[in-house]
Amino acid sequence: MSDTNLTAILKKQGDIQLEDIPIPEPSQGEVQLCMQHVGICGSDVHYWKHGAIGDFVVKAPMILGHEASGVVSKLGKGVTSLKVGDRVAIEPGVPCRLCSHCKHGRYNLCPDMKFCATPPIHGNLARYYVHAADFCFKLPDNMSTEEGALLEPLSVGVHACNRAGVTLGSKVLICGAGPIGLVNVLTARANGAAVVCITDIDQSRLDMAKSMGATYTLKVTSRDPKEMAQKIEDLMGVQPEITIECSGATPSIQTAIYATKSGGCVVLVGLGQAEITLPIVNASVREVDIRGIFRYANCYPTALAMVASGKVDVKPLITHRFKLEDTLKAFETTFKGEGIKVMIECAKK
Repeated sequence: MSDTNLTAILKKQGDIQLEDIPIPEPSQGEVQLCMQHVGICGSDVHYWKHGAIGDFVVKAPMILGHEASGVVSKLGKGVTSLKVGDRVAIEPGVPCRLCSHCKHGRYNLCPDMKFCATPPIHGNLARYYVHAADFCFKLPDNMSTEEGALLEPLSVGVHACNRAGVTLGSKVLICGAGPIGLVNVLTARANGAAVVCITDIDQSRLDMAKSMGATYTLKVTSRDPKEMAQKIEDLMGVQPEITIECSGATPSIQTAIYATKSGGCVVLVGLGQAEITLPIVNASVREVDIRGIFRYANCYPTALAMVASGKVDVKPLITHRFKLEDTLKAFETTFKGEGIKVMIECAKK
């Protein structure tokens, strides 16, 4: 193997292979990137283990990875916003830019979205990759490419807190202390939340959340959502006005509704079963709004500014590091639930 462009390819369900493929050339409006860091997301692992997420089914070999950063190595025709050598964070979803959703700024809902490592679109876990230049964000000198890769999950937190209306003085409950729950802690705090309570079944993750700014942590010890809602109120002293549900677990979603103050808002971030039972009358008669989120839109600049300013420190999220050659070990580590965020270094030293 000459290893000019070592690439992690999901050949089929359960089968990740490293192959040397041709270095891609940038088309008009694109840049070629020498990839630096790619974080592993739960969706990457899900495609590996199950071959599908909902309607998105892996029907052909697919390059993995979408939480990424790189260094511009070649410019496509017409690119003036970047230059060779620029270090960039890569927003992985490129919309059509023409539909009504795109025109209204909600391009995350674009029906023609091309999102890295979502079938049939290839991801960027490789030595080299090409991407639309206008979805690459130049990193300032005080930010690392690891931090650049973490802007992807952080943008989910920015979008969730925007949808929830988190602002100065908000009292927020976050359900689930995985990577997305933790970035919501960081974002809620940065937005000025006065109190942030977080729940999880894993004490070590709650400890991490505490160190990253959570006011209260509560280990989930019951599947009774009303019981857990009462424990949350007892701990916080009040009912939260906003709940951001990041686990996707049915009892947790039910708890989120019961726990939220009348007139408040529940934002569903975590994805679990396609259909579940909800206490919908409880939510309805108390005017508790239930909102979904899908990825993010117009959030990368905010996420970048949060980190560059020092307002938010995402570095503690990274608990494991691997080389591209050890991609399978990195995926196995993530699958076992070890640590928080597993980061892969793509550049050949």
